Amino acid sequence: MDIKTPVLADPAPIKKSRLSMHSSILPYSPQPQRALFATGMLLSIPRKKTGVLDDVRTAAWLDSMKSSSPPPKKFAYDTNADQDSSDVDVSYRSWTLNYPSALTSFEQITHFAKGKRLALFLDYDGTLSPIVDNPDLAFMSDDMRSAVKDVAKLFPTAIISGRSRDKVYEFVGLSELYYAGSHGMDIMSPAKGSAGFNGHPNCVKLTDKQQGKEAVLFQPASEFVSMIEEVFTSLIETTKEIKGATVENNKFCVSVHYRNVAEKDWKTIALRVYAILKEYPRLRLTHGRKVLEVRPVIDWNKGKAVEFLLDSLGLNDCDDVLPIYVGDDRTDEDAFKFLREENRGYGILVSSVPKESHAFYSLKEPSEVMEFLKELVTWKLSSL
Repeated sequence: MDIKTPVLADPAPIKKSRLSMHSSILPYSPQPQRALFATGMLLSIPRKKTGVLDDVRTAAWLDSMKSSSPPPKKFAYDTNADQDSSDVDVSYRSWTLNYPSALTSFEQITHFAKGKRLALFLDYDGTLSPIVDNPDLAFMSDDMRSAVKDVAKLFPTAIISGRSRDKVYEFVGLSELYYAGSHGMDIMSPAKGSAGFNGHPNCVKLTDKQQGKEAVLFQPASEFVSMIEEVFTSLIETTKEIKGATVENNKFCVSVHYRNVAEKDWKTIALRVYAILKEYPRLRLTHGRKVLEVRPVIDWNKGKAVEFLLDSLGLNDCDDVLPIYVGDDRTDEDAFKFLREENRGYGILVSSVPKESHAFYSLKEPSEVMEFLKELVTWKLSSL
């Protein structure tokens, strides 16, 4: 893994059409792997503060807020407010020609998985739980929890979320999993799976309060905790008068949710977040589904987290491993891109509307994710 190039700005929007269609997928031929975490994480040189670009940058943020938050039953690129449901269905079916359903393509997926060891990576919000107005109420169903538990008995399984690790564990409550909070900046192994973490920089051992057992944590952004706390406090104060705005402290990043904010006030949110962020040149902003996320400027994302976990599991240099990542958000694209560019696994985008993506497959909603997980369990048990 190349850790010498820090991430300095938001990822560029995906503009290119898919480089290859589903029909061209070939068996995997993993590329030679580079050494992982040979040195500490490198930070960027602090950005200069220039008032000249403030308006331009805020306008760009507002555009990103709109493009990453399409209204229900309309597409990110759709400007026809009168589009009826039949048009929506036709457009979605057309889109799935390039991003086939992982359920209808299940036989093809398992064909390539035959003789391989699967590793499963899952986002949380919008993937295992529905998107809800109040982020604190994004509970997964008991049936979904059961499906995740069953799949984790058969395959190494991790949940990688922008949420804090503690919050995701509180929602899921399964000790069999790897948990990666704050977009992979806070990774915890299950009690019996921590051996691979040993020897990596930025790993610490402690007694986990939730599980009551010794755990190993990997935290590449640990030096930012106090800074994140400071920014969280400032963002709470500056957004408290904006109706519907909520600010969430995810330990290594801060999320400003505007799902319940009137669109006319989105610019106000962008301006106020920017006013805070420009005072912290070692922090950056990324966009999710109706959320602005403030993160440390380090070369780290969900794709890096997947690579770290594969390495920790001893699966990074193996040609008999098939990683699968299931996610719904813009931040999951880093993981999809990693799997695609390294020619090693499948990304599955959870979306009920067409989007450009680095994923290979699609699922429409969390209920289909649950069905896919159950199919994996049935397939694996039948092959034992």
